[in-house]
Amino acid sequence: MNGFLRDRVRLTAGLLLGISAVCTAALFWGAGENAAQAFSLRREQRSAQTLAQGRQDDSLAALLPLAGYTVAVDPGHGGYDGGAVGRVSGTPEKGLNLDVALRLARLLEAKGARVVMTREDDRALCDEHPPIRKKLQDMQRRAVIITEGGADMVLSIHMNEYAGRGESGPQVFYREDCPAGRLLAGAIQAAMIEQLSPKMERVALSGDYYILTLGVPSALVECGFLSNREEEALLLTEEYRERVAQAICAGVVAWAALPCEKPEPLPAVDRSDEPNGLP
Repeated sequence: MNGFLRDRVRLTAGLLLGISAVCTAALFWGAGENAAQAFSLRREQRSAQTLAQGRQDDSLAALLPLAGYTVAVDPGHGGYDGGAVGRVSGTPEKGLNLDVALRLARLLEAKGARVVMTREDDRALCDEHPPIRKKLQDMQRRAVIITEGGADMVLSIHMNEYAGRGESGPQVFYREDCPAGRLLAGAIQAAMIEQLSPKMERVALSGDYYILTLGVPSALVECGFLSNREEEALLLTEEYRERVAQAICAGVVAWAALPCEKPEPLPAVDRSDEPNGLP
């Protein structure tokens, strides 16, 4: 091969190598750009998925604000123990308590709570001839159901009465000197005032009730006075009892949503040797 031809071959080979290098660089640059774009796209997709999941979680929390809570609902009295009696109708509170409690249980479950009922029919939780007072055995057995059910709170449902006919309005009680119970009772009392608009707006009060001393936040709800003619008439209607249940549920939801750290409840008390029956 003469010198001229060798130079032409070298020149052509150089040009081909240069073109190849340029093409290769272009391919790597394009691949890098595509990879960067793909990475950015995946990152945006993950961010969108995370945001969507967060919104879904927020939405679920809004729909089920009581998820994770176990609530004991205790319809007061039952069976032989009728409780307070309507001044006009003669209706005992035990059936009204049960009706409100069952409505409340349905509403709490719809908010995500697991509900433990101490009774679901018209009966007392005691033997016909117990070795101890019927009322005490009844309360002890309610306490066992609540404790073994793993309740995070107790809501005991009652109707009120008074010697005079002028007293009215729902009244919520909590265990004396128990900040945890006071916070729960206060939230329920506020919700009942807001949603039921009673003529007499009461405040939550402390009370010495067996059912409030089981070591969890507890509230005893007196839904209204059967000794008051107007309030008795309201409580005898299904529509008003549904509103009462809705108000109690709203109070529990408001309590659960409080941003502050909730105080610890007082320890459970053994009251098995007390001589007098308590409501």
